Amino acid sequence: QVQLVESGGGLVQAGGSLRLSCAVSGRTFSTFPVAWFRQAPGKEREFVAALKRGTGTTYAAGSVRGRFTVSRVNGKNTAYLQMNSLEPDDTAVYYCATTSGSPIVSSLSAASTWEYWGQGTQVTVSS
Repeated sequence: QVQLVESGGGLVQAGGSLRLSCAVSGRTFSTFPVAWFRQAPGKEREFVAALKRGTGTTYAAGSVRGRFTVSRVNGKNTAYLQMNSLEPDDTAVYYCATTSGSPIVSSLSAASTWEYWGQGTQVTVSS
């Protein structure tokens, strides 16, 4: 069974930075695709960024492009989300996810693509 544990959330002022971590354990993969989603109160879960298996090509939602960067360290089965220039609208619970498959680009932003999810970590950005 694959387990994911996020960490690194917290309270930060607007303009600040945070780095979220996602530790993957259980059935691990030599290279693994990973995605980050977030959910603000009263809103649906939305795609933030993803990193493909193999090539490691990254993709990001328009609202965070240029500010957030997803990466992974395969040997440590750990993924990261570096968040810079944070804004109050970035306040949400952030989730990491992975899958045993190799999602195509057009499916990366769909929550249903991802099989395994962490429990989430809260990020709060004050103005």
